[in-house]
Amino acid sequence: MVEGRLSLESEVQEIFQSIDEGRNFLLSGGAGSGKTYSLVSVIRQVLAENPTSKVACMTYTNSAVKEIEERVNHKNLNVSTIHDFLWDNIKHFQKELKETIISLANNEEISKISIDDINTIPYSFFDILPEGIQYKEFVRLREGIISHDELLIVANYLFEKYPKLSSIVKDKYKFIFIDEYQDTSKEVVDIFLTHFKKSERKNVMGFFGDAMQSIYETGIGNLDEYKGDEADTVNEIPKKQNRRNPQLVINLANKLRKDGIIQEPSNDPNAPNMLEGIVKQGNVLFLHSNDGSISNVERYLKENYDWDFDNSKETKELNLTHNLIAGKAGFRTLMDIYDKDHIISFRDRIKKFIKENSITNDFSENTFGEVIQILQAGKIDRELSAVSATNTMQAFIDINAELYEYSKSLNYSEFSKIYVDKDQLLDDKKKDEKDDNKKGSKRDNLIKHLFKIQTNISLYTNKRYNEFLRATDYRYKITSIANKRTLKENIDNLIHVGDKTIDEVIIDADEKGISLIDDKLIDFKEEKEYLYNRVKNVKFSEFQKLYEYLEGKTPFSTQHKTKGAEFDNVLVILDNGGWNNYNFGNLFLETGSSTVLDRTQKIFYVCCTRAKENLAVFYHNPEAQVIDKAKEWFGEMNVIDIS
Repeated sequence: MVEGRLSLESEVQEIFQSIDEGRNFLLSGGAGSGKTYSLVSVIRQVLAENPTSKVACMTYTNSAVKEIEERVNHKNLNVSTIHDFLWDNIKHFQKELKETIISLANNEEISKISIDDINTIPYSFFDILPEGIQYKEFVRLREGIISHDELLIVANYLFEKYPKLSSIVKDKYKFIFIDEYQDTSKEVVDIFLTHFKKSERKNVMGFFGDAMQSIYETGIGNLDEYKGDEADTVNEIPKKQNRRNPQLVINLANKLRKDGIIQEPSNDPNAPNMLEGIVKQGNVLFLHSNDGSISNVERYLKENYDWDFDNSKETKELNLTHNLIAGKAGFRTLMDIYDKDHIISFRDRIKKFIKENSITNDFSENTFGEVIQILQAGKIDRELSAVSATNTMQAFIDINAELYEYSKSLNYSEFSKIYVDKDQLLDDKKKDEKDDNKKGSKRDNLIKHLFKIQTNISLYTNKRYNEFLRATDYRYKITSIANKRTLKENIDNLIHVGDKTIDEVIIDADEKGISLIDDKLIDFKEEKEYLYNRVKNVKFSEFQKLYEYLEGKTPFSTQHKTKGAEFDNVLVILDNGGWNNYNFGNLFLETGSSTVLDRTQKIFYVCCTRAKENLAVFYHNPEAQVIDKAKEWFGEMNVIDIS
């Protein structure tokens, strides 16, 4: 046995057997199994045994990159996100990059890469670019700028067409490890497990993750087509221990898994789910009622199990969608503006009609209202219906008649360019306060400006004065004690927002020098006048509620966002939220579409396995068969009607 390996856990020793054989491997471990611990152990041992070899480790988020870098600090280790790794290894091949993007854009089957208004793009198209092809947080293909989604397609094409590129990367990195592989796109996995084979150079690929936690549609989900016993296939090594969850949560999770992995408590007496050498039992509750009141659920858990819903670090309530949370967390109006504006939906209906019917009219000088009139003129029945608001849209218009009249007065060309999506409001939500902001947030410039204002307020009210001084725009004016006194007066006046609107606070923060109105906000107001005018009249106190939610300071989280996190107490709300991709009823009844069932089972598994102490699941008005299945999964004594 090589020095140092005897002290490694058994699964890691199996990994090194694969490495010795030159075989790619996959460590499959359920929730709480310590996959990251195993990954770190493998990296450390590989570096110890191969001191001159470079090791690459890729993971899904910047926070995971930071965690691994903190655990292993070595000059030969390169930790990055998958996107950054790929770009670092292809960015210097500018000639090939340009040819690839043009080839893909000219391929009608590749819909994600296209340059509008150009049927066939000449191969000289990018020759005049001063900086060549660039990778940024946004896409402008006409200018040679690709973003996250395009990068994966471009990289896959390059590695497929140029085997020498695989040789270059394999020569550079003798070991490449991918964490949370199930969230990685198939294009990426194909690079490492299909295109790499075209190169005769030798290296070892290692994958770490859990197919049961593949809850993102863009991820590959599993490596089943690459696994096997042959030398050129991936060797799967299961990891069955669970270091996080109490026994009753482990029992429930095992009933939800369908891949043959049956978890068992860790035999490490120091594992988080152990107490004095004995695994914690914990609680699993299936609560149901006829009234659907979440406040009653919270009250029941407070009174009977001492749950603290004011402590966001200890207790989390998991809902499927942000929409289900918005009202409870206090940002309903903002959510509706960004996600349920049916005037925008009607505008999109008009845009779709113009495009699908190849209407070539020049509407650049017309208002939105005039375009509607032009398209509706002389039409009856089905033709008129196609350019009229649907019942849902009309109901919204009737309630918001003044807003609709205003929208009709806007220039159609400008109004048609306004893009409104809830990601512009909600992107980059933190799991908790310590979570890092990710690279490439989709928040729009209005929301970013409001964040800047509220960050100043929060830093000051939390007595983080040095950070506040670095954050405020007033810092450039501080040249004397008098300036500091003025700053104190200004921020003291600003923090008492009361019933002030967002617009009033923006102006106030600008006049007081706390957060100056910059060019990005000015451009936003001009280019997205309709959206700004909707948001500006909302009370700033509502934005403060949104800020608390996105900064991880509330007990609320979406079920997808909680992946990778853990909390003492977890309450899972089983409500589809009108989302057809999931159906919790069918999960318990084991009926319906297999795709929806699989997707729902995985998100439920992820939610349940976040609990370190206690798990509660709430189902509003379940059928008798649902209750029967709940008794089978949770135990009869743990299925409780709290009506």
